[in-house]
Amino acid sequence: MDSITATPPRIAVLIPCLNEEVTVGKVIRDFRDVLPDALCYVFDNNSTDRTAQIAAEAGAEVVSVPQPGKGNVVQAMFREVEADCYVMVDGDDTYSAEHVRELLQPVLEGRADMTVATRLSECADDSFRPLHVFGNNLVRALVNWTFRSRLTDIMSGYRAFSRELVRSVPVLSSGFEVETELTIRVLDFGFRIEEIVVPYRKRPEGSESKLHTFRDGFRVLSEIASIAKAYKPLTFFGMIALGFFLAGGLAGGWVVWDYLEDQYVNKVPTAILATGCVLLGFGSFGIGIILHTLSHRLRETRRLLTQLLRERRESHLEVRSSSRLNGSSSP
Repeated sequence: MDSITATPPRIAVLIPCLNEEVTVGKVIRDFRDVLPDALCYVFDNNSTDRTAQIAAEAGAEVVSVPQPGKGNVVQAMFREVEADCYVMVDGDDTYSAEHVRELLQPVLEGRADMTVATRLSECADDSFRPLHVFGNNLVRALVNWTFRSRLTDIMSGYRAFSRELVRSVPVLSSGFEVETELTIRVLDFGFRIEEIVVPYRKRPEGSESKLHTFRDGFRVLSEIASIAKAYKPLTFFGMIALGFFLAGGLAGGWVVWDYLEDQYVNKVPTAILATGCVLLGFGSFGIGIILHTLSHRLRETRRLLTQLLRERRESHLEVRSSSRLNGSSSP
């Protein structure tokens, strides 16, 4: 019987870049040394320096993404590249290529659909700004509470994905909050996440961060509100309803106290305000109940479809493997 030659999986290394001429060449060379059979793609997001030229000289395929924002770059990555397994890593040389096989192994073995390199336990003292750490921890706490998970790093830019996940999970964010969206959607779709602890280095001298503390902080707060509204609508609108009830109760209490003293409602506008707040509270609570029910049913349907697609894929792979085995066994 002839031996069966297993086809090695196609691995794509995806590197989003914006003005990373100082580091992108080293990042490409490091990953090509560790994964010599992988294809490296640099997605250049309107760089004004020599990023694209250096990437091409280092052996990567350069793809231009004119729409600004990392989220748009990730959308282009998932749309343009065909592979069996994907590695996404920032082009600033803060992540080590030596750990990429540890990221890939759970995905290649089918134990995880996405692996995330957690940075917060092994990092240089000045690698993060204090407000960025606070925002990361805040979003992480909300995501873990919402999905009952135990993730330690929500915003890591070093990840590995299965082909099934890349083809199933939509990406809608346009900015740096795309990592948070990816994590949320993967959890919501029922895919499996595994975290791998890797060291996180300080940016090399001459390489500048693209993050803006206050602008990005506002985006983090907006992302927190979006997460709560989309995945915990009863809690989100229930808190709004509670605020209206408290306002209505305070205003109404003032009106009732005045009536008990004079047997007459002197503060008619305040009474109207109290009534309006209470009505808005009931309306907000009702919206929360309706959206909670719809969200729960939609999540059940989505996870069922994901499970059916996974079972269909596994069945297809078994048929292909059986066909290869029968073909090689025939005289």
